Amino acid sequence: MTHEDRDRLDGRLALVTGGSKGSGKAVVDRLRAMGADVWTTARTMPEGYDRPERFIEADTSTTQGVESVAARIAEHGPLKILVHVVGGSSTPPGGFAVVTEDQWLAALNLNLLGAVRLDRALLPAMVESGSGVVLHFGSIQRDMPLHDATLAYASAKAALRTYSKGLANELAPRGVRVNTISPGGIATEGYDDFVDTIANGNGLTREQAKQSILDSLGGVPLGRFASTEEIADLVGFLVSDRASAVVGAEYVIDGGTVPTV
Repeated sequence: MTHEDRDRLDGRLALVTGGSKGSGKAVVDRLRAMGADVWTTARTMPEGYDRPERFIEADTSTTQGVESVAARIAEHGPLKILVHVVGGSSTPPGGFAVVTEDQWLAALNLNLLGAVRLDRALLPAMVESGSGVVLHFGSIQRDMPLHDATLAYASAKAALRTYSKGLANELAPRGVRVNTISPGGIATEGYDDFVDTIANGNGLTREQAKQSILDSLGGVPLGRFASTEEIADLVGFLVSDRASAVVGAEYVIDGGTVPTV
């Protein structure tokens, strides 16, 4: 295999969850540029989506959604690349006591159990084929949980990391690599909207609003959040043959947010 071939994914069947916007869209675009046959899933297909035949409208936080995605992918052969980007938090601020039973279950289904169920549906064929790559999107909140509004999210992502490590140990001898990427803040369109909200609500400039957000995290040494393209850079490496010996690892991409010694 040549030096350049290790950067290519030509003909490999890939699935990206949460691929309609933000980091998920950047990952879809990157894997396609690397030659993969990329399918994506999200609850709603964006208007004017350029590859509607490769988009599966489904909610992977539900068992029905997972089943519909798995059925479509199974029609096209064993998957070679599975990237779980989908995730998020919708719990209200106010600490642990205000989070209801249903909100806890929603956080677990979206950020942990959706990936577990989709892996269970799709990985047996990957294992049988003898090769493949699985990448779970975690979060730096597994190390620095923000208790006010995202404790359920942080807990689910911590569980996802533990699950990923155990899955990696099980599947590596059978040719399937499993790893985790844990981003900090990401400069998505949603982040830009949040910056505008902070700025308008507090009489700040956008730069002042951005700094206030960084300060709320205890500071980000890099001075900014990662771009979606930088997230896609890391994903592209981890699913390529350049990372063929990387197994059970967690790659943190957070501009130095999590304090280290």
